[in-house]
Amino acid sequence: MAGSRSAGRAAVLSVRPWKRRSEPELEPEPEPEPPLLCTSPLSHGAGSDSGVSDSEESIFSGLEDSGSDSSEGDDEGDEKGKDGAGSDEGPGGTEKTTEEQAQADTACPRTEMASVLTADEYAEDSSDEEDIRNTVGNVPLEWYEDFPHVGYDLDGRCIYKPLRTQDELDQFLDKMDNPDYWRTVQDPMTGRDLRLTDEQVALVRRLQSGQFGDTGFDPYEPAVDFFSGDVMIHPVTNRPADKRSFIPSLVEKEKVSRMVHAIKMGWIQPRRPQDPTPSFYDLWAQEDPNAVLGRHKMHVPAPKLALPGHAESYNPPPEYLLGEEERAAWEQQEPSERRLSFLPRKFPSLRAVPAYGRFIQERFERCLDLYLCPRQRKMRVNVDPEDLIPKLPRPRDLQPFPTCQALVYRGHSDLVRCLSVSPGGQWLASGSDDGSLRLWEVATARCVRTVSVGGVVRSVAWNPNPTVCLVAVAVEDSVLLLNPALGDRLVAGGTDQLLSAFVPPEEPALQPARWLEASEEERQVGLRLRVCHGKPVTQVTWHGRGDYLAVVLATQGHTQVLIHQLSRRRSQSPFRRSHGQVQRVAFHPSRPFLLVASQRSIRLYHLLRQELTKKLMPNCKWVSSLAVHPAGDNVICGSYDSKLVWFDLDLSTKPYRVLRHHKKALRAVAFHPRYPLFASGSDDGSVIVCHGMVYNDLLQNPLLVPVKVLKGHTLTRDLGVLDITFHPTQPWVFSSGADGTVRLFS
Repeated sequence: MAGSRSAGRAAVLSVRPWKRRSEPELEPEPEPEPPLLCTSPLSHGAGSDSGVSDSEESIFSGLEDSGSDSSEGDDEGDEKGKDGAGSDEGPGGTEKTTEEQAQADTACPRTEMASVLTADEYAEDSSDEEDIRNTVGNVPLEWYEDFPHVGYDLDGRCIYKPLRTQDELDQFLDKMDNPDYWRTVQDPMTGRDLRLTDEQVALVRRLQSGQFGDTGFDPYEPAVDFFSGDVMIHPVTNRPADKRSFIPSLVEKEKVSRMVHAIKMGWIQPRRPQDPTPSFYDLWAQEDPNAVLGRHKMHVPAPKLALPGHAESYNPPPEYLLGEEERAAWEQQEPSERRLSFLPRKFPSLRAVPAYGRFIQERFERCLDLYLCPRQRKMRVNVDPEDLIPKLPRPRDLQPFPTCQALVYRGHSDLVRCLSVSPGGQWLASGSDDGSLRLWEVATARCVRTVSVGGVVRSVAWNPNPTVCLVAVAVEDSVLLLNPALGDRLVAGGTDQLLSAFVPPEEPALQPARWLEASEEERQVGLRLRVCHGKPVTQVTWHGRGDYLAVVLATQGHTQVLIHQLSRRRSQSPFRRSHGQVQRVAFHPSRPFLLVASQRSIRLYHLLRQELTKKLMPNCKWVSSLAVHPAGDNVICGSYDSKLVWFDLDLSTKPYRVLRHHKKALRAVAFHPRYPLFASGSDDGSVIVCHGMVYNDLLQNPLLVPVKVLKGHTLTRDLGVLDITFHPTQPWVFSSGADGTVRLFS
């Protein structure tokens, strides 16, 4: 058996070198065979094949099967198979090479033998077709990247990869030494390096430059017109006609029957020759519903011209003829203002009537009206106008509120700018441009006391604390604190004791204002303290507890607003920067908030945290006045552009409601301390009282209803009502005007 097997191998070796010499151009020169690491003597005994395992034998059998190209090798393999044992028959045992003989005769490790023999097997392949030694098939080779083999042969045995012992340094040296390194590529199927020929390099360059791979292909060769419009003698195809072309089609029969039925029913009309003459019709005169335009649903007929009357007659009645004065007046009028567009004339007969001179012009205007005036059919919605008006309660159900003028307080010689009522509602203080402060008794309109302050009184504020009898008066650049000594003498005396109990500190601190004691003469008038600022004071207002008061100065910068503490006689500027010209300030009635109104916005500051809480945007050109609801959750402001804006602080920073009841600028707004009322005074001389109910339920919006318009002031210098204030306990409102009077509406 051993002898026959070796004879078969010798036959194979005798055939393959002859093949390689006959086709040298198909396969590059094989690399020299690496020397074996183990030089054990070759054994030619019968037991030489026993040292090769099944896995190694499967490698060579697969490569031999894929590398056999000629029928001679197959015949010799068959002869060897006949002489050999039956275990060597089959795809893996038909052909044996010299590498297998070397494997059988050597005693080296199996891995080294496999690498050497595999390299020799690849070197001896001389296939001129696609390399099919690797019989993996369509399996992606990426699946075998982490394995030592690249697939399996037909018997299921592994096909190992060729060993590559070169590292990166060896590859770099090979790149430097090998001049053909740039044209060397690796075969992904076998893992072997291949050197590209000049023809292959030229083909790659042509493909990279976007040219055709075939050098003999001419992309610009003249096109051959195989099919043309000329009738040829011989047909393109002489295939005999199909049998179905002689048999009637059932589908076409069904289509024809449907068309016949449609013609009988009148659904399909035969084509008639079209009349070449154009057809004209009156676009606006077709009012017949059966006409073409009448069938349109949205067709609107043109309005008809008015029928001629007696004035258009050639013999009109005498009363239609115009006289000389009427004719002159008619000629002086504009054409659009004339009742008649022509002059009536009288003729003795119809034959004497001349041609109408404006006939073409009127016809042209009529055509323009019909052509350019669009008409649209609108669906009229039957809506009762009363349903569009919001359902508001009747004013009689919202009483009490002031309805008429009760008293007039006269005594000022110039316009009265400001008002203030005592906490008990018994006394009224008013300041005027005549340089005086007058104190009135509310019930009788009697002037109890007149204090000359020597300047225009810009603002007056009565201390809201009922145990303190003080009035703050803003005169020029000072704030005067007066004790009017009205009412309870104990309260007046207690106020003087409170002011005299102050002990000045040893080291006075630097303050933005100076506190000055009144002289003996001024104390006789009632003046107790004078706070000097150096800038004109435009407003003064008290805190609810009566110890702090805020003033607004007519200056630029962050010192526009100052806060004074009466008990400690200290002054401070709460802001470090300015956000515009300050118009009004107000204290929150229950929380440590300060509201500052500039020209375009209202800012809400937290005094304890010293931070901005909210910024209200009234959307007005110029804010003029400010008032806070007694509950503290709502704010109203008036503006010089005739708007009254209501803010709900819990709802939004945008206006909840904007009222435009006044015709001129608003000068003052005010809330009633107890009743759900608020009022606004304007330069139109009126005071509008509104019902403003704020509910405890946060889900229910405030109810705003105007209830009464109060008039009584006369306009002076285009100024009307300058200030308003409510009585603290009664539903009464006081108003001061430019006419020098103070009026009480109850």
